[in-house]
Amino acid sequence: MTARVLIIAGSDSGGGAGIQADIKTVTMLGGHAMTAITAITAQNSMGVQGVHAIPAEMVLMQIDSVVADIGLDAIKIGMIGSAETAAAVAERLRRADLATVPVVFDPVMVATSGSVLADAATIRAFEALLGRATVATPNLDELDALGGEAAILAHGCALLVKGGHGAGETVTDRLVEPGEGEVARWEAPRIDTMHTHGTGCTLASAIAAGLAQGMPIEPAVARARDFVRLALLDAPGLGEGHGPMGQQAVRNDGLFTGPALNQFTLPAADYAASVAFYKQLGLSQIVDRPSNGYARFEAINGVTLSIHVGDGVAGGATTYLESGALDAWVAYLARRGVRFDQMPRDEEWGWREARLTDPAGNRLCLYQAGEYRRYPPWRI
Repeated sequence: MTARVLIIAGSDSGGGAGIQADIKTVTMLGGHAMTAITAITAQNSMGVQGVHAIPAEMVLMQIDSVVADIGLDAIKIGMIGSAETAAAVAERLRRADLATVPVVFDPVMVATSGSVLADAATIRAFEALLGRATVATPNLDELDALGGEAAILAHGCALLVKGGHGAGETVTDRLVEPGEGEVARWEAPRIDTMHTHGTGCTLASAIAAGLAQGMPIEPAVARARDFVRLALLDAPGLGEGHGPMGQQAVRNDGLFTGPALNQFTLPAADYAASVAFYKQLGLSQIVDRPSNGYARFEAINGVTLSIHVGDGVAGGATTYLESGALDAWVAYLARRGVRFDQMPRDEEWGWREARLTDPAGNRLCLYQAGEYRRYPPWRI
């Protein structure tokens, strides 16, 4: 059954953040997005020009309408609009029909452009929502405004401390559980881009989609981070300021647990001739390593194809199947008698790979690459 995610948040007329980013994210991750709009904003990549809050009773009516007919598997809360709406929504979510539904709360206070989206009274009202949340996802400034880690954990919800607003070239995100402390930490190089409008919305909605699909919180966060990083790398470059991300371009990237057929490697004899041939076919070259006899190309649908001089006999090939849960997948196959030539291991090019052959001797690589398939550090 398709996972159903209710998004309680504001609308962004520029399509970069808010429900527009939420809908794109949930859709690209295979879920069905529904909305209870809390505010209408006039905004673009340069800032927020106006905010019109939706009355709390209308917000509740949208929630009730969705619950009564379609139902839901997770809730994402973003810009809440007013203190009255925050209190009303928190009370509604405690009713029996919604009391056990996972809730991801992104305590939006300030837009990427710097525009204020929550007044002091609304921020104080966030405590009621924290008491109902499964996980809260504040950035570092929002974390300080809410009283720090201990204050949030005291409400009984998990906390994802986002490091995007920190200093340095490495972004560190930390997942903290009440009574357990830090349970997971992720570090990755900072992506150099100004097109970051909607990162918080996208991350929270991606987590909600994972929880709606039955994922535990840690892998849901891990996948959501991968989605955000790919969407940043895929940003279309729209607007004069902090432009929108590229959620619509994140596809075939192994973000699901099942196998994704998205990469082939073909043997080559003449590097230059093969590169010219595949470029002539219309593929975009994204890796050029003539010293290693290796090139990779990207098709319009995000699938990649490589050529490698000396990699097997002419006419041979290696088929790549990607999974967002490689080790678990390989362990499952091994328990059922599948024999591997190589169990999962981290390779120097940033992929984690396991290798085997089919009954006819054709080579297979089961792998997990995240952003490194289409966006390796040496991408052209």
